Amino acid sequence: MVNFIINLAKKQKGDLGEAAVRNRVGTLGGIFGIVSNLFLCTIKITVGLLAHSISIVADGLNNLSDMGSSVITMIGFKLAGKPADSDHPYGHGRMEYMSAFIVSALIILVGVELFKESATAVFSGSEMPHYGIWSIIVLAVSVIIKFLMYLFNMALGKKINSDALKATAKDSVNDSISTAVILLAVIVSRFVDIGFNLDAVLGIGVAVFIIVSGFTSAKETLDVILGKLPEPELIEQIKENIMSFDMFLGIHDLIVHNYGPSRLFASVHVEVPESVDIVVCHEKIDICEKLVKENLGVELVIHMDPIETDNEEIDAAKQTIAAALYKIDNGFSLHDFRMTPKSDNRINLIFDVVVPSSVDMPLDTLKKEICRAAKTVDTRYECVITFDNDYTGK
Repeated sequence: MVNFIINLAKKQKGDLGEAAVRNRVGTLGGIFGIVSNLFLCTIKITVGLLAHSISIVADGLNNLSDMGSSVITMIGFKLAGKPADSDHPYGHGRMEYMSAFIVSALIILVGVELFKESATAVFSGSEMPHYGIWSIIVLAVSVIIKFLMYLFNMALGKKINSDALKATAKDSVNDSISTAVILLAVIVSRFVDIGFNLDAVLGIGVAVFIIVSGFTSAKETLDVILGKLPEPELIEQIKENIMSFDMFLGIHDLIVHNYGPSRLFASVHVEVPESVDIVVCHEKIDICEKLVKENLGVELVIHMDPIETDNEEIDAAKQTIAAALYKIDNGFSLHDFRMTPKSDNRINLIFDVVVPSSVDMPLDTLKKEICRAAKTVDTRYECVITFDNDYTGK
């Protein structure tokens, strides 16, 4: 089914990384979800009303909200597929994340309403409903369909790297589990006189399960919207592509911005020997940017940092500073290390230090520690330090 939808979406030329194809895949997946949930909510609400069962009716209403979620997911894909315009030069890809968040909010809302309804039934002392054979059949069919929907949406979400479809998949497996619990209660109640309203008690349990699931999905989506760290694999791949050029000596200040699936922008500083021909270096940078775009789909901008590579005094000073930083935390790194011409009174060491997120030392204290280490080599050394944040999570 997944391959059928993907092949149908690719009836025009394009790969899964293109917005138009992703939009078609998301729309077709949404239609499948709408039809399935409409069928489930209709039969569940009908059977639940006939059996006077809170849990079955609530489960049907949950499917109704899932149908709404599928509609929101479709709208999200449609809006995310809009091309960039003057007001949104990076496109509308983050609308997909917003739709995933709305789906999570709906999941929480359904869970809260189910909890209120079930709790009312428990404390009011309402009687356990009488279940017929049709209740068992409907619930069993629902468990199977919802689990198949989970497999379908998760496979589709992984294929096109869609958080919205993955959130929908998680909702489907939660529905499958909650319905299975209700089915178990229905079967037990037909053979055992429990003495209390198990239907309402299970309704509370299912509600809590749904609410927790909703909050978990919402947090995962908010992490992306607020600016989640780039994947370590992507960082390594970018570095490998850049360092495949012999002229480049190292990289730093790598920043990746996520404007939606397949909409990644990045900037990085690349160290090159100061003696390099600037025209040749510029040409290599252009080639490298195109290579990263072709291999990883990332729009990369490279800034060139020329460094001196054959000065023993500068190397010795740099090694001293690096060793001092390592003693504080091995996550530190430094770059753009330069030295002003020698003077009888003062020699400036100018460099940047990347501070890992794990370090909570005040920057003034850190600067004093670094300067003290530098003066052990030469009392004339004065450190001019720029502290950088680490945007790669290392």
